Amino acid sequence: MIRTMIVDDDALVRLGLSDLLTGDEGIDVVAQAADGLHAIETATAHRVDVALVDIRMPRMDGITATARLRALPHPPRIIVLTTFDLDEYVYNALAAGADGFLLKDTDPAEILRAVHLVAAGSAMLHPAAARRLIDRYHRTNRPQAAGAHTRVASLTPRETDVLALLAEGDTNADIAQRLGMRESTVKAHVSRILTALDVTNRVQAALLARDAGLTR
Repeated sequence: MIRTMIVDDDALVRLGLSDLLTGDEGIDVVAQAADGLHAIETATAHRVDVALVDIRMPRMDGITATARLRALPHPPRIIVLTTFDLDEYVYNALAAGADGFLLKDTDPAEILRAVHLVAAGSAMLHPAAARRLIDRYHRTNRPQAAGAHTRVASLTPRETDVLALLAEGDTNADIAQRLGMRESTVKAHVSRILTALDVTNRVQAALLARDAGLTR
């Protein structure tokens, strides 16, 4: 069962998301918060696997809350769910450690899919946000492509295999099946890869892998 927390200052949004999530037999809504500060307090008191976090909230915004949540001893994975499809929100959310970025008008089935994917260790971005993120990343970081080869070269052959599949969007379970490994072993490899590449999430690792030529 995936234990989720909804963080949004709009009570109707929280109600709607709660109804959606609890309709999935694999998801349980264990907590709700009306702002980022309340989210930190709530996540500290409850074990949360995935938090759906709005950006514009009083007292503490969703970007700051994401960074604070990720710094907890047992951090939840974060899906930023917002009305505003702005580039800076996407970049700042990922830099803060978010594992997903979706708009509130995303199809309900895709929101449920995102919760399952993120809980399994993958990442999910709204398609338009992903395209703009990749375009901007390559525009601003193309001179660093050579550095990407050097950083990827520091990985073991097995870690490189895992990174290549991660960059294709595979979940930990997918990678385990394709490489004949245990999912727990894949999870350990991913953790070491993020540390070795000096990145904070799978999206950043995937972009680095693409710059290094591991994917199309």
